[in-house]
Amino acid sequence: MTTVAQSLRIVPGFAPAEFDHLAALLTPSLEARLTRYTPDQVEMELSVKDRDTDKQRVVLEAWLAQGARTKFVATSTRPDLDAAVLEVRDDLVTQINKHLTKAESRRKR
Repeated sequence: MTTVAQSLRIVPGFAPAEFDHLAALLTPSLEARLTRYTPDQVEMELSVKDRDTDKQRVVLEAWLAQGARTKFVATSTRPDLDAAVLEVRDDLVTQINKHLTKAESRRKR
């Protein structure tokens, strides 16, 4: 089982001291989607550009490897940083759900 904290990297724009808070924001619904993967199958990277400006952009990228390696990208331009992180989390969960549904329907054929 993969945890968010195991697979998350934060890049400049976030301070290392923010890691626990950011992982906690991402964890509830995202971790539930990652339970089918082992830690070596999941990589995530959270970044913010132009932090605390009207051009702020938060990006959550994820790479899931189960067979082929699949990349997902979720972005937010919300001005509130926590709200932006929650938005990219929810978008990523939606993308993963769609991907899994499509993969399962292909297997049933």
